[in-house]
Amino acid sequence: MENRSIFALDGITGMLVATVLLLVVEGTLVFLAIGVQQDVAQDYYYIEDAKSVKMFSNENASHVKLLKDK
Repeated sequence: MENRSIFALDGITGMLVATVLLLVVEGTLVFLAIGVQQDVAQDYYYIEDAKSVKMFSNENASHVKLLKDK
């Protein structure tokens, strides 16, 4: 006779543990993403020499400069 329990780790309990773990990971990542977004939103930038920016070039990132607070 098999020991089949609804509260075994592969039953409802396992599903609830996996769901709670997934929600904790998601909540942590959302919390960290909001913090990063708030930090980056305070950094203003400008494009230096916009006329020389080419459509396909690896050097386009060098034209973006951060505007430092004075």
